[in-house]
Parts: sequence; C-alpha cells; structure tokens
Amino acid sequence: MKNLYILFVFVFLMLACDRRVDTTVVAPKNDSLAYFFEKANNDSVPYAERQMYTQKAIAIISKDKNDSMNRVNYFKVANRYYNMRNLNAKALEDYKGITLFLIENSIKSKDTTSLIKSYRYMVDYYVDKKNYDSTYIYVYELEKLYVYLKDDINASRILLGKTLLQHSQCDYLGCERTVLAMLKKLRFEDNYELRYEAYNFLGIVYGELMEYQLSEHYYKLALELATRKEIPHEYQNKATTLNNLGVLYRKLNKDDEALKVFNEALNEDSLFVNRPIIFAMIKDNIAYSEFKSGNHKRLPSLFFESLKIRDSLNIVPGIIINNIHLSEYYAFKKDTLKAISYAKRAYDVASENKEMREVMSVLKQLSNVEPKKALQYSVEYHKLDDSLKLVERRIKNKFSRIEYETEELALEKDKLTEHKRVLIYISIGILLLAITVFIIRYQITKNKELHYLQQQKTANEEIYQLLLGQHQKIEEGKQLEKKRISRELHDGVMGRLSGIRLNLFILSKRTDSETIAKCLEHISEIQKVEKEIKTIAYDLEKNVFSDTIGFVMIVKNLFGSMEEHSGLHFTLEMDETIEWELLDGNAKINTYRILQEALQNIYKYAQAKSVVLKVYKTAGTIELAIEDDGIGFDAQKIKKGLGLKNMEERAKDMGGKISISSKEGGGTKINLIIPI
Repeated sequence: MKNLYILFVFVFLMLACDRRVDTTVVAPKNDSLAYFFEKANNDSVPYAERQMYTQKAIAIISKDKNDSMNRVNYFKVANRYYNMRNLNAKALEDYKGITLFLIENSIKSKDTTSLIKSYRYMVDYYVDKKNYDSTYIYVYELEKLYVYLKDDINASRILLGKTLLQHSQCDYLGCERTVLAMLKKLRFEDNYELRYEAYNFLGIVYGELMEYQLSEHYYKLALELATRKEIPHEYQNKATTLNNLGVLYRKLNKDDEALKVFNEALNEDSLFVNRPIIFAMIKDNIAYSEFKSGNHKRLPSLFFESLKIRDSLNIVPGIIINNIHLSEYYAFKKDTLKAISYAKRAYDVASENKEMREVMSVLKQLSNVEPKKALQYSVEYHKLDDSLKLVERRIKNKFSRIEYETEELALEKDKLTEHKRVLIYISIGILLLAITVFIIRYQITKNKELHYLQQQKTANEEIYQLLLGQHQKIEEGKQLEKKRISRELHDGVMGRLSGIRLNLFILSKRTDSETIAKCLEHISEIQKVEKEIKTIAYDLEKNVFSDTIGFVMIVKNLFGSMEEHSGLHFTLEMDETIEWELLDGNAKINTYRILQEALQNIYKYAQAKSVVLKVYKTAGTIELAIEDDGIGFDAQKIKKGLGLKNMEERAKDMGGKISISSKEGGGTKINLIIPI
C-alpha cells in the first residue's frame, strides 16, 4: 500500500503538470508545422499517420539553427512520441533519442532551462522502463543543476524524487539522509506542501526502520500541515497521512486506533472524486483491519468494493494486495478453492507486471493455502528473496557509486578543462613568439633586400655612367683621329693632287694633240681620287659625338641577356632618326631602368612568349611602347607594388608620363613618353 502511494507521489512530483499536452493553434495551411504537430497529437489518428506527421515536423525544424524556438519545437516532438508510447514501443525509443539530442543542444547553447527540462524527460523515460539506476543518474544531475542555480524549492522536489528511488530499493537509511537534507533546504522557505511531503515520507521511512515513535511523530507533523489553506484540499493530504498512520497502528496491533483513523480518512470531503486511488486503499485497509479484529459483518463486500475501483483504474499493487487479503479471508472461512484462486490471481498479476516484492508476499500466502506445495513455494520464495536482496544491495551501492563517479568525472573534467586552458595559453604564447620572430626576421631580410637593391641600383648607375664615360672617351679619341686624318688628307694628298692639276694647266699653253692626250689620261682619275678624299674628309669631319650607338647597344645587350635565361623572344623597332644626344645622362639612366623593371615583371608574372619594344620620335618627345603576349591582368583590381611605383617616379623625374594598359588574357602594354 505504501509502495502504491510512493509511486503516486513520484508521478505527482515529476509530472506535476502534464508536459505532454500543449495547445497549438492550427495554421490554415495543411503543410505547416502547427498542422503536423496537431495531427501527430490527435488520438483519433492512427499511429502510422501520427508517426508520419511527426517525421514531417522533424524535417522542418531540423533545418533551423539551434535557438530557443528550435528547442521548443523539439520538445513538442518529444511530447508526441511520449504520447504514442502505449501504441508502439518504438515511440518511447524515439522519445529518448529526441531528448538526448535536446540535452546535447542545450549544453551547446548553455541553456540551463532547456537542459533541466531534458533531464526531466529522461527521468520519465527511465521510470517508464523501470530502470531505477539510470533514473537516479538524471535525478542526481537535476539536483546538481538546482543547487548550482540556488533554487532550493526545485532542489527539494528533486531530493524527494531521489528519496523515492532509494525507498524503492529499500535503502531506508539513504532515504532518511536525503529527506533531512531536503528539510534543511526548506528551513527558510514557506513551502508547506513540500514540507508536508518530507514529514509524511519520514513517517514511512521510520516505520520501515521500526522506529515507530519517530514514525508517529512525523505523521502527526504532516497532519498539522495537511490542513493548511496553502495546500489545496483536492490533494487529500490529510486522508493520505491518516491512511499511513492507520497502517502504523495496525503494525503495532492497535486495531481499534487503526480503524478509527481509517474511518476518519474515509470521511474526508470529496475523497473518492479527488483521489479514488486513496479511497480504494483506505476501503481495503478498513476491510482488512475489521477482518483482523474479527468483525466480519461487512466482509467480503468491502474487499470487493476496493478491488472493483482498483481494477477499473488498473492499480497493479492495489489489485495484488486486495487479492491476497481476499485469499486470507476465504482461507479463514475454510473456502480453500477461493483462497487458492485469489492467491493465484495475485501471483499472476504480480508476475506479469514484474512486481517481484509482491510476488514474495503472494508466495507466503500460497504456502498457507496450499500446504502440499508449501516446500515448492518456500524454495521459490527464498530464491527470489536472495536475488532481490542482491539486486537491492547492488543498486544501493550503485546509487552511492553514481554520486561518487559523477563527482569524480566533474573534477576530472575541471582538471582537463584547466589543463586544456593552460595548453591553449602556452600554444598561443608560442604562436605569438613564433609570429614575432618571423616578423622580425622577415623585416631584417626585407631591409637587407632593400639595402641590396639600393646598392645594386647605385652600382648599376655607376657602371652605366662609367660605360657612358668610356664610350665618350672612345668617341673623343675617334674624333681626334678623324681630324688628324682629315688634316693629313687635306694638307697632304689634296695638296699634291692640286699641284698635279695645276700642272695640267699646261694645256692652256700647249694644245698640241700629244700634250692633250697625255693630260687627259690623268684628269678623270685625279678627279675620282679628289672626290673620294673630299667625301672621306667630310664624313670624318662631321659631328660623330652621338650617343645613339651606345644607348641602343646597351638596350640590345639587355634584350640579349634576358633571351639567354628566360626563353623570351625580343623584337626591337628603333627609329634611327632619334637624336639621343638631346637626352641627358639621367634621362637615359631612368629610361633604361624603366625598361629593365618592365622586362623583369614580364619575366616573373606575364607568362609571355614574345616582347616587342618600339621606339619612335614625335614632335618634342621620344615614345617607347613595350608590348607582351602574356596572360595580362585587371589593371583596376591589382595593387601597385614597389616596382610599378618606381617606374612612375622615374618617369616623373624625367618630366615624362607612363601608362599601363592590360586585360586578362590580352597581354600588357606599357607606354613611356619622354620630353626632349
């Protein structure tokens, strides 16, 4: 009887409000989430269809991110599965799967409210499966969460649930510790309902421990609270505690006092309407107490009235105890067949529902009513008793081990978290140090490279100036030599030829045919020599101090050097009329450097096969066009590097302009305009 009450309290505690029912407004569309939820929760719809609608709801919400609304919808899915658990065993497993998924998502999002609700759902699952050690794990997790939140009221409710689990495994000392811990949390709380539950439960526990005075004391404390206005009368707490007190008196062989409190309990207003389970229990207890006291006037009708209510509500423990009482009654009346019949019915119900403790009670009764099989029943009783004691001992130890291991895991997790945090800090420090070293080394390398490039630039300019100076000296030597040869030709050869020509003037004096014939032999030859000498003298005398040949040669050398190691094909189209001497040395150096940088970029990036350099003269300018057939680039998107900036600065130094045009896949063209 007490077990029945404990089960009821447990259900009342964990399912105080029906969390499986929610009111959903049905949307007008028959493919909406609300529509699927409504259909999945409709008891008139076949199981297969309800399952289908639930799956459609999952298909929709699984696409959403893990936020509070998404978790609310998953709780609705879990509710649908829980409501279908009696139709198909798979529904309860689907309920478990969704709840575990909710636990994972709640932890990820650090949503304590959803995590608590998920743990409660898992408690419901394991209570349904009668797996009490797994139930204890989640009850303990809930306890820790409420303690962390400093929510003493809900922590007390969970402690009461924990007590029920301990009582179910006959861990009465554990029950006592847990209920007293619960009362400590309620010391400064005005929650009379929970305090009543604690006192009433201590009465039950001390009755099991045979501390009868303490049991009676706490039942009376519970009765003082049961009638307070803060506790709704429909809970029928007074009738419940009076029933428990009557059972205690019957244990103490105080049958008259037991009947008195049982009848007082039965007279509570609206008891049958509010709590038919308690009403049937009290009826059976009154019948049994009257049977024990020898007052059989209302028997067995009182037993049957109680059994009828319990059968209609399918209260398994109540049905078993009622049938045992009827068996005892008919055994006393010497109606052995009925005594055996009711005992066997009690045995069948207990076995079918795996109520092993009740099976043991029935085996005792069967031994009494069937003496011939007493040995058989006794063997079965002791075998079952041993196995139950072993299970109880294991589970009691497991409860303690669960708390210990959970705490150890929490400590280990904290250690691992701290260790992980230290490793992360060390890794970040090493990474920052590596980045710093890399940046420093990169900067040093970059500075060295820039210094080297600057030195190379200076050296190249010096070399170019030396080459130009050397070329200038060579040209000066050539000029001096040409002047010397010119003077020699003019003063020497031309003098003699002029003398010969003058001598031929003899013809002006002598015109005989012989003289004319001799002179005519030399005149044409002398004129040819004179003309040739004048031509040479004129060519040598003209200004040859032009840098055209030197600058063009340097450009050709640059092309040749690039062709050797790059595989590029170079074409030079040079306007021969360009007067390079009009450009100063600085302009020539800058022009050369721009060409050099452009060719380097083509070699590095353009993937070109051929390059064309066109140099031509316009009014007041010299223009250079460098074209390649490479891959090109988007001139609007590319970021200007140091090379391109140097080219622009060099053009600006000369007072010139440079432009770059390119497109992806269409090659690149660089135009340089140099003012003369």
